[in-house]
Amino acid sequence: MGDKIHQPLGQDRKPGRNPSARSKRAWSTVLFTSVAVCAVIGGAAWMALSGTLLQPGKSVVMLDQPETAATENLADVTPDPDQSPGLLGSPDAVTSTDGAINAQNGQSGADVATTLGDNGEEINKITPIQRPDNRPVLLNPPGRVGQNPHLAHLPDPAVTEDTQEGPLPVRGANGERAFDIYARPWSGARGARIVIVVGGLGLSQTGTQYAIQTLPEEITLAFASNGNSLQRWMQEARREGHEILLQVPFEPFDYPANDPGAGTLTVDAGASGNLADLHTAMARITNYTGITNFMGGRFLADADALDPVMRDLAGRGIMFLDDGTSAQSLTGQFSKTLGIPFAASDMVLDATQERGYILSKLDDLERIARRNGTAIGVASAFEVSVDAVATWVEEAKARGIEIVSASAAVDDPER
Repeated sequence: MGDKIHQPLGQDRKPGRNPSARSKRAWSTVLFTSVAVCAVIGGAAWMALSGTLLQPGKSVVMLDQPETAATENLADVTPDPDQSPGLLGSPDAVTSTDGAINAQNGQSGADVATTLGDNGEEINKITPIQRPDNRPVLLNPPGRVGQNPHLAHLPDPAVTEDTQEGPLPVRGANGERAFDIYARPWSGARGARIVIVVGGLGLSQTGTQYAIQTLPEEITLAFASNGNSLQRWMQEARREGHEILLQVPFEPFDYPANDPGAGTLTVDAGASGNLADLHTAMARITNYTGITNFMGGRFLADADALDPVMRDLAGRGIMFLDDGTSAQSLTGQFSKTLGIPFAASDMVLDATQERGYILSKLDDLERIARRNGTAIGVASAFEVSVDAVATWVEEAKARGIEIVSASAAVDDPER
């Protein structure tokens, strides 16, 4: 310290930096850093969005928006709360009676014109097609299995053709099948699986409503083709999560003393008459995965009568479920030869309309499932049958039994 002992404290400090200059330098650093970060983020975003244009050999996609679309304000379109978000599509969508937004296959929705550029690259010019009333349309991707639950009550245009008889199932342009699209998904896990099909829906209005409201959604419902209000009941069943089948009447051995009802396919009607009746039955309802028989002991055992019917079904992408009531049925052989997804029932559950009997048959069905992996039982939509099935199913699920829909138990050549 020496001679500086009497100097006031702080007088020997080195000259400090100007506070004003220090503040300006700090703000400059922050500003420079912010600009640099924004530049990096902006550049990365630009490269991500335009990456296809930077890669050699890639197609150049041009969007040509029609003049009407430029003035369209999609914010003014009120979406249906029951629909899932989708893409905008073409005017070919199915229009429902209640004006809701409907589904359309994703292979359409625009005009696509392909040309070659100066250096040989392929240029696809995509022009949106004008939609009716400029309404949104939900597009379904191709090759899917199962429907969006919000759209399960609507027929899929990819697997539907309009005919003089009405809408009929048909294979889609890319091989889509109604069997897949209308199928109810299942876990795919190993273990005992049981299919229960409750048929005769549509014949009794109160019975049909009771069955749909009471039965768990895993139960497959079969609608009688000669029933009433079928499309209405189909939509309600699909909204509740059920997979459905169409129940077609076939000639029994003691026909006409034992008459399955209007539209019965008979051996003597010939191919043209039976196909006409089959198509009339199939057009009464939509969204089914396949056909099941009602009676049919004589018809299903006659190869000449059965052949044109099974060939027609083979080209429509749907399954056939034999209810197992005819020991001489040839449906299994025809299905294997023609590549039709096929399954046969193991037993009728309610041959006797008594709760104890039905519950015992369901227990038998469980033993078959534990032994073979899968078992199929069929019943009719009588109140006692519906109640017994509903109660037993909940108990069976608690025992580790998986209740699956009919499509999950078929022998499918394409799977």
